Amino acid sequence: MHNEFTAIIEQDGEWFIGYCPEIPGANGQGRTIQKCRENLAAAISLILEDRREDALRGVPQDAIREMVVVQ
Repeated sequence: MHNEFTAIIEQDGEWFIGYCPEIPGANGQGRTIQKCRENLAAAISLILEDRREDALRGVPQDAIREMVVVQ
């Protein structure tokens, strides 16, 4: 699956701080832009995984469960 999200990265002293406006709470930081981007991607992944688990809790056993790919 391919997902793209916006990364807003700003320099704060010797650190780079990033966030994703599409995923509230997704933040990352690092001493380099690349490390900040990697940490932000990890945060996005964890948040989406957690939201998926929460959303599927309580779904009836007989419900049809399929993946939808958005390109």
